[in-house]
Amino acid sequence: MRNSAPALSPLQQPPLTVSVVIVSFNTRETLRYCLERTQAELQRIANFGFTSEILVIDNNSSDGSAEMVERFFPNVHLLRSPVNLGFGGANNLALLTSRGQYLLLLNSDAFLENPVLSNLLQDMEANPYIGILGIAQVSRDGSRQPSARRFHTLWRDACVMLGLPHLFPHNRSWGRRFGGLDRKWEGACRPVRVDWIPGAFMLIRRLLLEEIGLFDERFFLYVEEVDLCKRAIRHGWHVVYSPEYSVVHIGGESATSINSRQDAPPSHQVVLWRMRSTLLYYRKWHSFQVWGAAALELAIYGLRWLRNRWSSSPQRRTRAHHALQLIALMRQAWRDTHGGRISPPHPW
Repeated sequence: MRNSAPALSPLQQPPLTVSVVIVSFNTRETLRYCLERTQAELQRIANFGFTSEILVIDNNSSDGSAEMVERFFPNVHLLRSPVNLGFGGANNLALLTSRGQYLLLLNSDAFLENPVLSNLLQDMEANPYIGILGIAQVSRDGSRQPSARRFHTLWRDACVMLGLPHLFPHNRSWGRRFGGLDRKWEGACRPVRVDWIPGAFMLIRRLLLEEIGLFDERFFLYVEEVDLCKRAIRHGWHVVYSPEYSVVHIGGESATSINSRQDAPPSHQVVLWRMRSTLLYYRKWHSFQVWGAAALELAIYGLRWLRNRWSSSPQRRTRAHHALQLIALMRQAWRDTHGGRISPPHPW
């Protein structure tokens, strides 16, 4: 699967220091608070001589998000999409019109509660090899969410789906060698190079996007930032995690294991999106390992079904039913993507 990412042209007008890009889909109230906090932070960094802009991309919301932005935030550049473009496509739409030398991708449910942006911009200017910079993402209660991740491999994905990082949360051996996608850096106390940064808060150097292109829009949702970071590293850029800074992210801790809530029914649409993106990613970067990625999930769900189907416990029988649903979704994802070769028509 060839790379399919729009190119970002060099600025043809006087640049700003930073463009904050926020994608919104039916998040009116959280978006409003996000914009209030972001505007306060941008007013603060103006004292340091940094210039800025905010761009909001509304992914065809039906809850009045766009109207709220127009009414209460007239200085925000609002872009309305007539359809849901997904995460990568919506960000690309804004990035193509942005004027910042640095581009901050911020989720509408991520809030700049503490002054951090001026320090991060200074770090980027002092270290020209940093292409992408991320910080700790924390919940409202201060607990840390996975904020710096490792690239997908069949072995790491198997460890996550089997729940090993959850079974051995304090085992440093598991953390270093197998610990899924984030345990390697959970104890970091200073900036460290990592594989990829979650897209809820991602500070990107414009020169990087001019060189490698924007998000690959074939990933409608999930894996877009993984693909972007992988391309960045392949071109010699550094992806860096700075744990001394943090942003509040109320979206909840990113799912590190499908096994984490076995009693909850799978959200068919969201799980199908994740499976499609997984197959597209493995085909793009690991070629025939896409067969292993699909077989791995089918095997784990099949074993879960066998383990629970004859149980007298209603909860375990429910788990067996969910496992059959997941098997059907993976088979559908394989058909939809032709084994990771094509992306289904958008919106998914």
